[in-house]
Amino acid sequence: MSAPVLAAYSYCEAVTGQQARNFAYGIRLLPTSKRRAMSALYAFSRRVDDIGDGALAVDVKAARLEDTRAMLARVRAGTVDEDDTDPVAVALTHAARSFPIPLDGLDELIDGVLMDVRGEAYETWDDLKVYCRCVAGAIGRLSLGVFGTERGARGAERAPEYADTLGLALQLTNILRDVREDAADGRTYLPADDLAKFGCSAGFDGGPTPPEGSDFAGLVHFEVRRARALFAEGYRLLPMLDRRSGACVAAMAGIYRRLLDRIERDPEAVLRGRVALPGREKAYVAVRGLSGLDTRHVTRTVRRRV
Repeated sequence: MSAPVLAAYSYCEAVTGQQARNFAYGIRLLPTSKRRAMSALYAFSRRVDDIGDGALAVDVKAARLEDTRAMLARVRAGTVDEDDTDPVAVALTHAARSFPIPLDGLDELIDGVLMDVRGEAYETWDDLKVYCRCVAGAIGRLSLGVFGTERGARGAERAPEYADTLGLALQLTNILRDVREDAADGRTYLPADDLAKFGCSAGFDGGPTPPEGSDFAGLVHFEVRRARALFAEGYRLLPMLDRRSGACVAAMAGIYRRLLDRIERDPEAVLRGRVALPGREKAYVAVRGLSGLDTRHVTRTVRRRV
């Protein structure tokens, strides 16, 4: 690997380590080449998210997102030189040459962030799924391009579907965790018909207290059940991956499942502050993933269903 490419990857790994605590716990379990490729994907995604979350005017954000799409087009065309001044473009180009990464998924990510920029709201779960597939399901499919599937793995043709579903599970968990933070930014992601069903249509910008007369706990438990069903389906991906890729996925998903457990036990915690896991618990989840416990459990479950 040339020095410019190595430097580009080092930049992406630094961004990942600083900005993506949960993601970083998972990808550190991967071999070097896959870890670097995943860092390149994350660094690109982080750039897109930062544009969407920034304080710029809507038209400026949209223009910058299209500039990022143009950079992606150069990566796809293979016209980014190793000495290009953009380290993310350099690293992503090398990753795309090394692995069969479906780069169209990054276009979907940009489309999803444009939904945020336009302030779109979602009436139904089917509506929200479109957004979640763009910003998270696509990341699952992109990651699968790096992981690959084991030769001869049963049902491997459905691996992209399971990766997409696992991304939805992670995103719905994120949405529950960030209810108050998103409300402060003027965003509501949970479907309007779910909010109405549980008396929460007034939103969550009232501080640590649920809307008056609402069944906030009922809403949270309803969404937790939906997320658990998505996790159960998405976990069918694990037996199709090699040991270290499976450990990476199990670690990242395991962290979010434990967040979901905490939210379920104390729904109003998401209105009081950001729910998070301590580092020692994340480390335990990573060790559990590396041991293969989750993969073996899923394999046994799938076999019982067949």
